[in-house]
Amino acid sequence: MPLRGPRKVRRVDVQAKIASNPVWYHTLELAPDAATPGLFDLRPIVDKLPWPDVRGKRCLDVGTYDGFLAFELERRGAREVVAVDIEDHSRWDWPARTRALGPERLAEIVGQRKGLGFDIAKEVLGSAVERVERSVYDLGPDEDGRFDVVVCGSLLLHLRDPVRALEAIRGVCDGCFLSAEQIDRRLSVLSPRRPAAWFRGGDRVQWWVPNVAGHRLMVESAGFRVTRSPRRYRVPLGPGHPARRRAGLTHSALLAEPDL
Repeated sequence: MPLRGPRKVRRVDVQAKIASNPVWYHTLELAPDAATPGLFDLRPIVDKLPWPDVRGKRCLDVGTYDGFLAFELERRGAREVVAVDIEDHSRWDWPARTRALGPERLAEIVGQRKGLGFDIAKEVLGSAVERVERSVYDLGPDEDGRFDVVVCGSLLLHLRDPVRALEAIRGVCDGCFLSAEQIDRRLSVLSPRRPAAWFRGGDRVQWWVPNVAGHRLMVESAGFRVTRSPRRYRVPLGPGHPARRRAGLTHSALLAEPDL
C-alpha cells in the first residue's frame, strides 16, 4: 500500500517525538521543518540509486534501521513493504574481544533500543511498512516468503560474513536486488577492475570495505547476476554525525537478479 502521507500532528509534537529518540541513524523529514538529526542523510542521493519499478510489488528492506529506504519503497508505490533488522544491538557481529565483555557490558555500550526511530517515523508518516525483527542471516522463504524487490543499504561492511548474508537475500528474492554499500575510494582508484577489500577486523563493528569491483563480485558470488553496473556516489553526513563537516562516505550501488 502506498504511503498514506503524514498524519496531522502538530509540529511541536513531532519535534518532541524526534527528541525522544537519543540517536537517529537516518535523516528523515517527518513534517515541514521537522527532520530527524540523523548520522547520515540519504535525501540528496536517493534519486541517484538504480531503482527498479516497485509499483504494486512486494518489497523488502534489509537492515532498515530507522527505515529510510523502506519508507522510500512505500512512497514509490510498493504494494507491500517489509523491513527487517535485528531486535537488539547486542546481536551485531561484534569481534570476539568485545563479545567476551558479556551481555551486560554490551548493553551499556549500545544503549538505546533498536527500532525506536523506525516506530516514531512510521507513526508520524502514517506508514503501513511492517517491521520484522530478523537478522539478515536468518532470512528464508519459509519464514518470510518471497519478494519482487529487495533493497539493502550500508549493511555489508558491518557483517563478518557478507556473502552468506547475500545468499540469504537471494533465497527470498524473486526479482530485483538493489545493493548500495560503502566502498573504499582509494582501493577503487588503485584497482578499478581487480576485486579487493579492506579488512577492518570488526573495529567499530566494521569488517569488510570493498572497492567497486569487490562489491560487484560479492553480489555475484552469492548467486546474483548484475543487470545494472555499479555506480559510485557519496552519502552526505547528517546533522547528528560528529564529523558532519566531512564530505561524506563513498558508496557503490548496483542492480542484480538471482542467477541460480
